[in-house]
Formats: sequence, structure tokens, C-alpha cells
Amino acid sequence: MTDFDLQRVDLATGVTLDVAVEGDPANPAIILLHGFPESHRTWRYIIPELAKTHYVIAPDQRGYARSSKPADVNDYTPDKIVADLIALADHFEIDRFTLVGHDWGGAIAWMAALTKPDRVARLIILNAPHPYVFQKTLFDDLDQRKASQYITAFRDTGIDKGLIGSGLERFFGTTFAKVLTSTVAGKDKAAYLDEWSQPGAMTAMLNWYRASQIVVPGMDETPARPAFLDAPFPPVTQPTLVIWGMQDKALLPSQLEGLEALVPDLTVVHVDAGHFVPWEAPEAVVHTMRSWLN
Repeated sequence: MTDFDLQRVDLATGVTLDVAVEGDPANPAIILLHGFPESHRTWRYIIPELAKTHYVIAPDQRGYARSSKPADVNDYTPDKIVADLIALADHFEIDRFTLVGHDWGGAIAWMAALTKPDRVARLIILNAPHPYVFQKTLFDDLDQRKASQYITAFRDTGIDKGLIGSGLERFFGTTFAKVLTSTVAGKDKAAYLDEWSQPGAMTAMLNWYRASQIVVPGMDETPARPAFLDAPFPPVTQPTLVIWGMQDKALLPSQLEGLEALVPDLTVVHVDAGHFVPWEAPEAVVHTMRSWLN
């Protein structure tokens, strides 16, 4: 297990993030974005390997662990988090970089690739759905819609009052455990409970779901389709590697269907792992990343 000395970084966007920084600044830069409900520790097995050849930046994103936790839901809209990413690169004087994202970090990575192509040189996605494909499957794939009903539950602010103290243990043993395909205990479990117990952390992390514009229909609903589903969608222009843990219970393999039409320079690699593929199958992830980056 590797622990990292975190740097406390004040960003021009007004938030302060804890950031793991490893490797030689003279090497190519790579930025790693974690998802829910994690931190830079998502990459604990990946960072030391990438740092052999890259300058690695892995923040605890806004709302997580001991990074800043703005109070309003609107402080967690994706555009603000993309702005954090660019401000982080600016802080470390990084112009163009490879961007890696898992889960919500992957959602931000997709958006950054689409909106900041002058900064994002290459893209690596791990079990994070493309925004068009995800929204489409929430309407057209009932299995994915069923698997995503937790998003509606997470948007209910009434759950927050129960996510303190012993409520965090219950969240770990129920909601979180349902997504896991391997056992988490000891130091790793303690790290989750420590990060989640920081003042305001659970509300801030859940605010990422509440600030999102993604439409999650109920199983018996037929709402109007978002207009963008029936219009041309801009392509991702960067070379893109998608690593997908095929045992993912929350994001089903339908997230890979039709992706090549939206990402012309696409490589997809299937891994025998669940949703948390960065630490469930780190050797496969590192090998795939290295082969593709080289």
C-alpha cells in the first residue's frame, strides 16, 4: 500500500484541493480524476507505476475528503469541475496533458476532452459513460435504467441527515457494498470512513449527482427525450483509450455500444473486474495504459 504526501493547492476557481504529485516534472504530464465515493486513493496502485515515466497529478476533487466543499448544489455543475481541472493544470504550469478519469472523474474527463481540446491531448476512461451514450441508454435500455435508479435516490437531500456517524457504516455495508465485486476492509475501509466523515463531505459528494442535468426516468415513466439525443453530437477528437471492467453492476456493457461513432480514434479494452477497476485489477490497468501510451 502506498501513501502519498499531499500538496494543498489553492486554485484560481476559489477552491483548495489536496493533490498527490509524483514523478519528474520534465516528463509528460498525466492527470488522474477519481469518482464517487473515493479520492486520489482510487489510483493508489496506478500512481507509482505511471510516475516512472510521467509527471502524475491526482487531486481529491472538490467536495471530497479534505478538499474544499462549497455549500451550494450549483457549485458542483460539471463546468465548474472542468474549470478546477484546467486551473490545476495551470497551477503546475502544464499546457497539454493526458487525462484519465474513472466514474464521475471520467464524466468530467469526457466533458474536458469535448470542451478543452487545446489542453487535453489524450484521454483514458475507466468505467465512465460517454454523456450521449449514457443518456440514450437511460431511455432505451431498461436494464441500464434499472441499474441507475440509485441516482434518483442520491438526489434526495433527505438522505443526508442519516449519513453521519454510524450511518456511514450502514452506507458502506449496503449502498457501497452492492457495487463492490471484492472485499474492502482494514486500512482501505478506514480510509473511506475517514474521508466520508469530514464535515459536509457526504452532502458535497452527493451534490455532484444533484447538479447533473442527466435525466433518469423512473421504471414506469416515459418523459420527453432530451433534444440532443436526436441531433448530431460532437466527436471526441483525441486518441482515446476506454478500459472497462465488465462485471460493473452500475454501468452495464451497453455503455460501449455505438461509442466508436462518437470517438473516431478509439481503443476499447475489456477487463475482468467490477466498477472499481483501477484498484480491483491494477496490473491489467497499468499494462493496458503503458501499452497504449507507448
